[in-house]
Amino acid sequence: MRIVFMGSPDFSVKALEALCETDNEIICVYTQPPRPAGRGKADRPTAVHAFADAQGLPVRTPKSLKKDPAQAEFGALGADLAIVVAYGLILPQPVLDAPRLGCINLHASLLPRWRGAAPIQRAIMAGDRETAVQAMVMEAGLDTGPVLATARTDIASDDTAGSLHDRLAELGAQLLPSVIEALAGGALQPKAQSEEGVIYASKLGPEDQLIDWSKPASEIDCQIRGLSPFPGAYTFWTPPGAEKPVRLKLLMSRYEEDEGAPGEALDDQLLIGCGDGSVRITRLQRPGKGPMDVADFLRGTPIPAGMHFQ
Repeated sequence: MRIVFMGSPDFSVKALEALCETDNEIICVYTQPPRPAGRGKADRPTAVHAFADAQGLPVRTPKSLKKDPAQAEFGALGADLAIVVAYGLILPQPVLDAPRLGCINLHASLLPRWRGAAPIQRAIMAGDRETAVQAMVMEAGLDTGPVLATARTDIASDDTAGSLHDRLAELGAQLLPSVIEALAGGALQPKAQSEEGVIYASKLGPEDQLIDWSKPASEIDCQIRGLSPFPGAYTFWTPPGAEKPVRLKLLMSRYEEDEGAPGEALDDQLLIGCGDGSVRITRLQRPGKGPMDVADFLRGTPIPAGMHFQ
């Protein structure tokens, strides 16, 4: 089939790579425009753009698909199918209708749970035990379309958003070729999503990141792992003799049952008391420094029992 691929971040690359290994023709890749990044703020292409260039695939980077010229250009491609994986732009109805077989989206959740922008992070932050990547038919609504196929995975107690992201990207890449083959043969029957259990995975914001140590340790552990490695949950700590508190980004933790005052270091190995139970911090990052294991951090910056985090 003649396929248009639409995606932008690292999560999308595995799916495009898998698509390149099929017998289908990738007639164009749509991705978000290059944006300033790094210290020099030079324009940097998306991960999908870089991969497509390396494969010699034609790339388009419109800022929007809402206007007639962009929609006409898309329709003129004469695509049989569009595959959409974390593209980041809204597809208006004329774009959804242009491919002969429509537009298929790979979404990283068990729909209708966690429709929207941040399903991987929200699933961990909510303490979910299972998630999935699902292929669904795209509609005008936000992740409301019927589901074609599902690949499930458990969420482990040591999963972070980063580790789950990589696993779901791989599962999506494995699922995609069989979905396309079945669609071409008319063998897939879309299944409507349930009207019950709808939850939206709202975009992450600053209010999600600051740790409230009065909350139960199970929630804080999920918050830390669900926001790791980016954007990261954080707390403040004032080193002895310092005038201002230092912001610490906490990247990995585990739940423990020891009790203590919320925000208090319960030992000298960064076991921190919470509203109920405690969390053991195992990886963190100081401003201007790279991520490090707690043992390395404490070797140069001891934090004795009794110190408090804000």
